[in-house]
Amino acid sequence: MPKPTAADTTAAVDQFLAALEHPFKAELETLRRAILAVHPTVAEGIKWNAPSWRTSEYFATTHLRGKAGLGLILHLGAKVRALPEGGLAIPDPAGLLKWLGKDRAQVEFASAADLAAKLPALLTLLRAWIRQV
Repeated sequence: MPKPTAADTTAAVDQFLAALEHPFKAELETLRRAILAVHPTVAEGIKWNAPSWRTSEYFATTHLRGKAGLGLILHLGAKVRALPEGGLAIPDPAGLLKWLGKDRAQVEFASAADLAAKLPALLTLLRAWIRQV
């Protein structure tokens, strides 16, 4: 990853969230804490004008513009990469992923209860995803 900027910090996310008015702000905070706990190398920042998480590259970005609920876009960073034959091999037994392309997918949460129900499967999925980054 290039040298981190001021936007690539927890302070930037704190500032963003302090100013955010969103009906799913509490769920976003829950999601934030969970993603940061997935692996010790996960860090956060503001990328694409939204809270995002990275290891060596950004791999997840919140989708706050949806009409209902909260979305999480999973990707492989900002640059196009060569993919393995057949695409990414990400186990998804709970069927959380809605594929948006060969290298990105979205997980949607309709409510706090939906987030709570999906969170254990999401964390397992995220561990597999960050191995691809």
